[in-house]
This record gives sequence, structure tokens and C-alpha cells, in this order.
Amino acid sequence: MWQAATFDPQTIDKELGWAEGIGFNTMRVFLHSLAWKEDPAGFKKRVGDYLAIADKHHISTILVFFDDCWNKDPKAGPQPAPKPGVHNSGWAQDPGDPASRDSATFAQLRPYVTDVLTSFAHDKRILLWDLYNEPGNNGKGLASLPLLRNVFAWATAVRPDQPLSAGLWNWEPAYGPLNTYQALHSDVITYHCYDEVPLHERIISLLATHGRPLLCTEYMARPRNSRFVNIMPLLKKYNVAAINWGLVDGKTNTKYQWDVPIADGSEPTEWFHEVFRKDGTPYHQDEADLIKKTNGK
Repeated sequence: MWQAATFDPQTIDKELGWAEGIGFNTMRVFLHSLAWKEDPAGFKKRVGDYLAIADKHHISTILVFFDDCWNKDPKAGPQPAPKPGVHNSGWAQDPGDPASRDSATFAQLRPYVTDVLTSFAHDKRILLWDLYNEPGNNGKGLASLPLLRNVFAWATAVRPDQPLSAGLWNWEPAYGPLNTYQALHSDVITYHCYDEVPLHERIISLLATHGRPLLCTEYMARPRNSRFVNIMPLLKKYNVAAINWGLVDGKTNTKYQWDVPIADGSEPTEWFHEVFRKDGTPYHQDEADLIKKTNGK
């Protein structure tokens, strides 16, 4: 997304227009340190261009730094073509593995975090800095805790106007130290939940004990019964921000389930994520109507 050869403001403008049309007012967008490393000035210009397009559509942005999800060996340059029917087949971790657990790499990552945060520290178009997506995923567990601690320290040293956070996502006891650190060091509490109403409501009640604003930064996986029709009203009831994963059916292939590939790339029985088809029509018109109504459009 951020490399000069493949940055696509026309598509961004078109798709954010569809989002604006159903009342979405925030997008959560992933950065990548390799794109910055290739061309720091160009990278920051493209981030600014993105923010300008989003702002034109009255959309604020949550920017995400590090990520432990999916492919562990990211590389700059041309990216692999999507694998037919495979969810997020080309998605790349940042900084990857073993880099995320190797303290020797931290010295190379600090200038990236510091430069980007300093450049946009007073930018009102940015709602929040999400410092680390799902730390400990892909079996890393507590090995991600040192990088998590470091990125919070680097960001706190810059002290941008916008709040800092890192979303809780795994509720198993083994992730307790990660969850504790994330919750106690985040200015506002962000979290992920792809479960149906009873468990999601329980998580809200648990996190509400921190007495801070709650932002659900990932939800909505239809075959798991995390849907707009049942989860969006729940989040509105508790005044929790609702940011679903996925917008338009595209190269991320996230209309396919996490662990249910379809080898020939044919249409899944039910889409996992995504709101719009490639031509901008809603996957389900009744969902789009519900989103518009809930957002007061």
C-alpha cells in the first residue's frame, strides 16, 4: 500500500467514498517499517496524502505500527500475488520473525517510530496511534513483550497529541502479562473480539473496569456470528467505538475464513469479512442500511 510504485490514491479515494456513504467516520490503517526504510520522506508524504483523502471524506484515521499476524518474513519491493481462496495470503508481519523478538533489531525500529510520530504528532486527522497489532500472535507469546515495552517507551518520549494504545486480543491466562501491560499503558482501551454477543458483552464489562474509553478495533466475522446486526447494536449500547475488519472485496482475500481456504478461489458460501463488492455495491444491502441507520446517516 505504501510503496511508491503501488500507492493508489484513486482507489483509496473511491473506496473511502463508499465508506463515507454509509456513515463510517474512522479507518484503521496499517503502516510498515520496510516502506519507511526504503524512502522515509516519500513514505511520510504518502501517509499525508492518505490522510488528506480520508479527511476529504470526513474520516479520521487510526495508524498501526507493528504487527505479529500472518507472514513472518516481510520484504520490500513487488509483493506476491494473492493465493486463490486464502485469507490474507500476502499480509506481512512487521518487523517479522525473528526480528520482533530480537532486541538487536530494536535500534533500527526506534528511528522509524520516532520519525513518523514526530512528523504527525499534532495532526488532527489522526485519531489514535495503535502501537502494536496482536502482540504475541503466531505462537510468539510473551516473546513480543520486549518490543511492546519499547514501542510504548519510544512513543511516550515523543508524546504526540493523539492517544496511544495497543489492543488486547487473546484472553488466555498465558497472555496475562501482555494484556496487563497493554491495558495499563494505553491512554484508551482498544481490543479485538470476533465472538458472538454473550462473550463480547463479558469482555466489555471486564475492560470497562479501567474507567477509560473503549474502542473495539476489530470485530465482524459472519460465520462466527459476529455480525453487524447483533454486534453493532451491542457496541452502541455500551458506547464502544465499532471498527470492523474489512471494507472492500480485494487482494487481501479476507472474504474467506481464517482457516478455511477454497483452493479454486470460488465464492465462499458466506463472506467472512468485507462490506462492499468490487463495484461498490454492498455485499448485503440490509447490512448497509443498518450501518447507515446506526451511524445516523
